[in-house]
Amino acid sequence: MSSDTCGGGSPAQGSNEKGSSTSSVDKQRDKARVSRTSLILWHAHQNDAAAVRKLLEEDRSLVQARDYDNRTPLHVASLLGWIDVAKCLIDYGADVNAQDRWKNTPLADAEGAKKHNMIELLKSHGGLSYGQNGSHFESKPVPPPLPNKCDWEIDPSELDFSNSNIIGK
Repeated sequence: MSSDTCGGGSPAQGSNEKGSSTSSVDKQRDKARVSRTSLILWHAHQNDAAAVRKLLEEDRSLVQARDYDNRTPLHVASLLGWIDVAKCLIDYGADVNAQDRWKNTPLADAEGAKKHNMIELLKSHGGLSYGQNGSHFESKPVPPPLPNKCDWEIDPSELDFSNSNIIGK
């Protein structure tokens, strides 16, 4: 790993004053990056296309920001159906087929949430539906067990109801 990624360096560098200030600068840069990532995801969630655009003008790489579930701002906008935010993100180069930690794409999220205008927008930009949501994943109802197919832990004929009281009619 590089010292830029870890914010450190060799033990010798970390022990002198210059190494400490570099580490401090790296920590501040990482903190600012996390703050901007949180901001763009927040503004995408709030349907604030103007704020999203302003953040992207300052730092275009935020279009590919990821949260703890590996979801992008486009995932957030797609799930909620925020067309203006999604258009802004796509204009700035958002990956319409980015996959989150469950391998869902923004289109799969839009399909799962039945956001028809968003589905059309994403498909028009090459969006594909992958993951556990969307049109390719339909829940299947599970039929209730039939009485003759129940697995009994106790044979009902072995139960003694001689000292029982009848409740109801």
